[in-house]
Order: sequence, then C-alpha cells, then structure tokens
Amino acid sequence: MLWNLKTAGCTPPASLVAHVERRLRFALSRFSGRIRRVDVFLADENGPRGGIDKTCRIVVRLRDSGDVVAEVSDIDWVIAVDRATTRIGHSTGRELSRQRAGRRSGGAAFITRTSGVASW
Repeated sequence: MLWNLKTAGCTPPASLVAHVERRLRFALSRFSGRIRRVDVFLADENGPRGGIDKTCRIVVRLRDSGDVVAEVSDIDWVIAVDRATTRIGHSTGRELSRQRAGRRSGGAAFITRTSGVASW
C-alpha cells in the first residue's frame, strides 16, 4: 500500500510519522489489494497558539472507484490521527461492501411469481 504524507504549517516529529504508518497499516491492511494510494494531510491552522486546530485528513484512492475521505481536528496530533484512521478504516470497509453488494445484485436474474404459478 502506497501512502504519502503532506504537511502544512507544521513539521511532524519522526515518532508521529511512525505512528501514522502504524495506524494506517492497522486500519487499511485488509483492503490493501483494493487501494491504489493513501494521502495523509497534516495541518496546524493556528501554529503555536494552541487550540483545536490540528487537522488530519486522509484520502484513500480506491482502484475500482473514487475516493474515501476522513478529516478530524483535535488539540493533539496523536488523537487526531487515531480518530481519522479509525474513521477511514470504517468508511473504506463500508464503501467496498457497497461495491460488492451492487456487483452481486446487478447481474442477478430475478424470479417473478404470480398467484399459483411459479416461474423457475
């Protein structure tokens, strides 16, 4: 699984980069065959002033369809990354299950029944 880290207004420590990689692997490894690329954006809106301004945005680019996006803002980088990776794991699973369900029902032959007569 390929993933890119982009930052705006901050320089993440190496421990945070390792944490992002570990969390992405945990959340998305079961879907790795269906994922083309993952982009992680970390931004610090207020700089050193503090507040709920640290944003982690994750974009998963799927092979067969579009993108799945999760964005979380928090006061702490680790919490923002944890929440965003959890959300992106759930959202990616939901999107892929929708695709599987649509593919299964799209080509199925429907059996119609009228009163007393069954079409087999």
